[in-house]
Amino acid sequence: MSLMKKRNLNLSNILIIFFIINFSISNSEDLNFIYGKAIVTDGDTIKINGEKIRFGGIDAPEKKQLCYLNGKKFFCGIISSQKLKEIIGKNKVKCIKEKNRDRYRRIIAECFVNGDSISINMVKSGYAFDYAKYSKKKYAKYQEYAKKNKLGIWKMKFEYPWLWRKKNK
Repeated sequence: MSLMKKRNLNLSNILIIFFIINFSISNSEDLNFIYGKAIVTDGDTIKINGEKIRFGGIDAPEKKQLCYLNGKKFFCGIISSQKLKEIIGKNKVKCIKEKNRDRYRRIIAECFVNGDSISINMVKSGYAFDYAKYSKKKYAKYQEYAKKNKLGIWKMKFEYPWLWRKKNK
């Protein structure tokens, strides 16, 4: 075999190896993300491509959980879900997955619409809470803002979702 053929063969092998490695790396990065049209399940959970995704570090009221304002009862979980639908609109959602799933086998992730964190938006607008047990107070300043300004559920009488679940589930 001529020297030129050997060089071409080696170059071809190098290019094939390069493309295999590059393809593997780009696909493994894609495994950390999920992207698509979201269906709102409740105030802190969505579905994308059939996968349930729970927003990490926040907690929203349960659907049957009641809140009170001026003597009237409201299902604060439904109010929270409606806010989430409003935030997402018709936009596609991109989620960055955490390593582990929750006890219900849902993906745990932080999700974004047009580059903005849905979790920050939900907490800052007062429709979800910083779940300090899991967030390490990542959303505490946004919760303080909502509380101080009586936004969303903060203008009502309510019970934190984790306390409500403890009593009712």
